[in-house]
Amino acid sequence: MADIKQIDGIIVITLAGELDNHEANRIRTMISSSIFSGQVNAVIWDLGRLGFMDSAGVGLILGRMRDLAPYNGETIILNPSPTMEKIFQFSGLDSNIRHGSVESAIGEIGGVLHEK
Repeated sequence: MADIKQIDGIIVITLAGELDNHEANRIRTMISSSIFSGQVNAVIWDLGRLGFMDSAGVGLILGRMRDLAPYNGETIILNPSPTMEKIFQFSGLDSNIRHGSVESAIGEIGGVLHEK
């Protein structure tokens, strides 16, 4: 399951349960169109409630990082499980990993959370 919000040019994707190929494709379509339209300058992937992610999930995140590159966009991978964190570290994404709240990640990027 994915909850996707756009806040001040930042897409926040909260993933829960399992991320399979079908769900990864659905998310990819939604996010890429926002990135290519110039509406987005950062993506936060909140993985704290995600139990399982296969290579499609890793590809989803890496691909959106590639989409953001021409826009100097930023990606934060938030609260991955220890196993997922190792996968991201092996992929060279150590500097993108954070542990904490979505609010702190938005603040790090420079956005402001306007949620009640």
